[in-house]
Amino acid sequence: MSDEKRIYKKQKRAELEEQTHLRITESAVELHGTLGPAKTTIKAIAEHAGVRRSTVYRHFPDDEALFFACSAHWLERNSFPDPTPWLLIENVEDRRLTAFRELYVYYRANRDMLRNVLRDENEIPALQRVLAGYHSYLEQAKRLLIDESLHGNASLASAAIGHALAFSTWSSMALEEQLSDQECAELMCGLARFADGSR
Repeated sequence: MSDEKRIYKKQKRAELEEQTHLRITESAVELHGTLGPAKTTIKAIAEHAGVRRSTVYRHFPDDEALFFACSAHWLERNSFPDPTPWLLIENVEDRRLTAFRELYVYYRANRDMLRNVLRDENEIPALQRVLAGYHSYLEQAKRLLIDESLHGNASLASAAIGHALAFSTWSSMALEEQLSDQECAELMCGLARFADGSR
């Protein structure tokens, strides 16, 4: 066999491996969004991807490798709202309204996946490590929305804003109480305003 043929075969093998890797990742993401990570077995992923279980393990030797690949793949298409522009809004009330509204629109668009992974977080240690980035994002957002011009104990305002940013809060208001995302944002701005006034 010539060197050119060997190189071609090697390239084709690498392409097939990459395609298989992506197919397994996409299958896992889809199952996480419908069943949830805790109910998604390697067997189910293999069947969905059309591969053997041994192939899944070859590409992802442990839960952490699989969850990080799934998270990166999903976030590439469903990135969190960028908090940087919020800083340009000088009025803290307007900043909060914008932030809450953008986050709630994001929550609505991605509610199935978020509900499943957050529900299963405490059951799977590897999933907790993956979700550390999400919780860090919320902490950053909270810091941007606290009115630093107010003096005194900021714990009440911090608690109010942290509550407003939580997916479970949005889920309760929007899915159970049937509020619009705008109504949810306005209601949480009122809560934050009350907390500000109580400091």
